[in-house]
Amino acid sequence: MTGGEGPLPTAKRATCSPPSSRERNPRKRGSRRKIVDRIDNDGDGFVTTEELKTWIKRVQKRYIFDNVAKVWKDYDRDKDDKISWEEYKQATYGYYLGNPAEFHDSSDHHTFKKMLPRDERRFKAADLDGDLTATREEFTAFLHPEEFEHMKEIVVLETLEDIDKNGDGFVDQDEYIADMFSHEENGPEPDWVLSEREQFNEFRDLNKDGKLDKDEIRHWILPQDYDHAQAEARHLVYESDKNKDEKLTKEEILENWNMFVGSQATNYGEDLTKNHDEL
Repeated sequence: MTGGEGPLPTAKRATCSPPSSRERNPRKRGSRRKIVDRIDNDGDGFVTTEELKTWIKRVQKRYIFDNVAKVWKDYDRDKDDKISWEEYKQATYGYYLGNPAEFHDSSDHHTFKKMLPRDERRFKAADLDGDLTATREEFTAFLHPEEFEHMKEIVVLETLEDIDKNGDGFVDQDEYIADMFSHEENGPEPDWVLSEREQFNEFRDLNKDGKLDKDEIRHWILPQDYDHAQAEARHLVYESDKNKDEKLTKEEILENWNMFVGSQATNYGEDLTKNHDEL
């Protein structure tokens, strides 16, 4: 996350739309078959949950690598293959720092004033050797802290700061709901919001004191016993496995392609436009 991008977190499932005539053309179908062939690691004509999980993890790692590579040159101004905090600060906040009067009464002023120290704190956490200069690995941890064990406290802290609107150091139920639902005055809450309130009471608020502390937030957003790739793979197999043999044929995948387009398995559809030798 770079300055001003806002809170971290969770990948959102793309909305699936009915297949168009363009989507049904032979060239696009051939492109899809190539992706399926790559997922089928042992080449036996079937895709198992384990193969899907491995593929999803691979796609996620490649996305992170590509993301860092794409922005690297914007920040490595002296081309020494490292990014110092000063380089990052000037690239991200330089205009704001050089022209503070322009932002004095704007909402951008409050955004930059909040995000600059937050980014500096995260940069220092990612900078393991403390030299205020990030290697590619350290800069990857800065941009994608949720992927690194030593950055998880920062993820928890930033989540708390984003949701804790009254600044008491906790997330109460109304703050938890407000993060996902904007309540209209005098309007009834939809059923899914009521369900989320039950989730808060039963599963989020572990010590039943009506609010979430850092440990409870960590348990919520970074559960130890939950493998996102495994869960996504199981979901895709369950929804696409017509004959319930716990593995997918190429045709089963292609017939349920819209679900895969909305999945990490295709990087939410982005892999459909890539050269498949890159995958």
